[in-house]
Amino acid sequence: APPSTCWSPARPRGQTGPTGTHAPGKGPGDPCEDTPTPVSPGWHACHTGTPTTPQGHTSPPPQGLLTFGYIALLARVGEQVAGSMRKALFLSLLRQDVAFFDANRTGQLVNRLTADIQEFKSSFKLAISQGLRSGTQTLGCFVSLYLLSPKLTGLLLVVLPVLVGTGALIGTVLRSFSRRAQEQVAKATGVADEVLGNVRTVRGDRGSRPVEGGCRGGASQLGLGIAAFQGLSNLALNGIVLGTIFVGGSLMAGDELSPGDLMSFLVASQTVQRSMANISILLGQVVRGLSAGARVFELLTLEPSVALRGGGSIPSHSLLGRICFNHVSFSYPTRPGYLVLRDFSLTLPPCKTVAIVGPSGGGKSTVAALLERFYEPTQGTITLDGHDISSLDPSWLRGQVIGFISQEPVLFGTTIMENIRFGKPGASDAEVYAAAQLANADGFIRSFPEGYDTVVGERGVTLSGGQKQRVAIARALLKDPPILILDEATSALDAQSEKVVQEALDRAVTGRTVLLIAHRLSTIRGADLIVVLARGRVAEAGTHEDLVRRGGLYAELIRRQTKDRS
Repeated sequence: APPSTCWSPARPRGQTGPTGTHAPGKGPGDPCEDTPTPVSPGWHACHTGTPTTPQGHTSPPPQGLLTFGYIALLARVGEQVAGSMRKALFLSLLRQDVAFFDANRTGQLVNRLTADIQEFKSSFKLAISQGLRSGTQTLGCFVSLYLLSPKLTGLLLVVLPVLVGTGALIGTVLRSFSRRAQEQVAKATGVADEVLGNVRTVRGDRGSRPVEGGCRGGASQLGLGIAAFQGLSNLALNGIVLGTIFVGGSLMAGDELSPGDLMSFLVASQTVQRSMANISILLGQVVRGLSAGARVFELLTLEPSVALRGGGSIPSHSLLGRICFNHVSFSYPTRPGYLVLRDFSLTLPPCKTVAIVGPSGGGKSTVAALLERFYEPTQGTITLDGHDISSLDPSWLRGQVIGFISQEPVLFGTTIMENIRFGKPGASDAEVYAAAQLANADGFIRSFPEGYDTVVGERGVTLSGGQKQRVAIARALLKDPPILILDEATSALDAQSEKVVQEALDRAVTGRTVLLIAHRLSTIRGADLIVVLARGRVAEAGTHEDLVRRGGLYAELIRRQTKDRS
């Protein structure tokens, strides 16, 4: 354990003169022998006329072993605490709904997972090690001070509560500074994450300054606050020492205190001063740690508005895939005053393809997000085979019922095999191969030297757009979902890639209920039902021929796209 400086008796008994022999009860193995005993200088001053400082001794091997064990144990405990917090926070983030990630940048969340937990761990270790050491030294020396002069000690105890109270008030201000600084660091981390993730765009647009100065203001305020606190603390502690000398001199003049006792009192006071100065420095670190810990625990206790699990399911043998939107209205949590969908009603018959088209911002992708239960409708209900999807298990709905293929396929920086298997973690290699063949992906995958073990790089950067899309289709088809959502799955591809991907999609939709969202109207001509969505409402609905014959909004969209291509 950390050495305690001042637990030896205050009154001199049995100490030797300046010959350097050991006092009783203080042998070479005593862990406190390398720290001065406050009564020794006073005893020398009274008996020899000159104050001396005890000679230090070499630390014995047992003390080194104890120090090693203490530091190793503290490091292990600190890493266990940080590891447990990091795991709990990561799982808590994974439980949150999509609306939470709409409102928070990924870089800010990563900053809490790393920097905030590291800050908390460092403060935790310092509070145990230095806090325990300085605290025991202060307490022990106060015992010595009281035994030397109860009157002087009483005066100290009158002043210290004022200092502690002032320090607590300053600490409150420092915590607010610390939280503000950490929030600015998190924002800067979020911007840096975006910039590094889109470095090609940044280089192309010559943008190089989006994160500069992102956290200077708050960090500067915090640094000035901590510096002022520590400076005032040292000034106050030095004032206490000067006050002790002044009052002690008055007591000596009245024969209430001997010169030796005053010197011992001053030595103990200086030890208290050093310990409390260390505590004031430690407090600055603890303030940062508490602020970081508060930000972490804030997320640990956060409950999602849409639970990740919980609810019923429909037996697979009786699942038809009939979907009904009944008078649904919806606004995003980040824009509560703006309705994206207004009294939206639509029925998707089983094993039919329903296409949704319309101007940008009309709410097409929102329909898909609501069907996957990424959000809850503001008004109205959505049913699957007559069951309100709000009563169904979201993990079952997304994991076994709905397959989603988006315009921008998301691949992970691992092998093609693992990227496809992500749709069904327990799938065999044969199932992965079959899904890849159905998605027109098996041929190009096997052309790679590593085949299915080819690492695609971060976000699939080593694959072309068409290749990434086919891997994403294979992943969606691997779980054989009865409902398939295609959100502009071919709009970002060139003509040749689109043809190959479209062939894969044509095979994929067979026997499934399909919600097709598209800008290119040429890809939806064969849909069983086409719904034109404008300003959150159904403007028109019918087959391609019916809508063209009516000459409404759909026919106008057809004319615009034909004109643009020509």
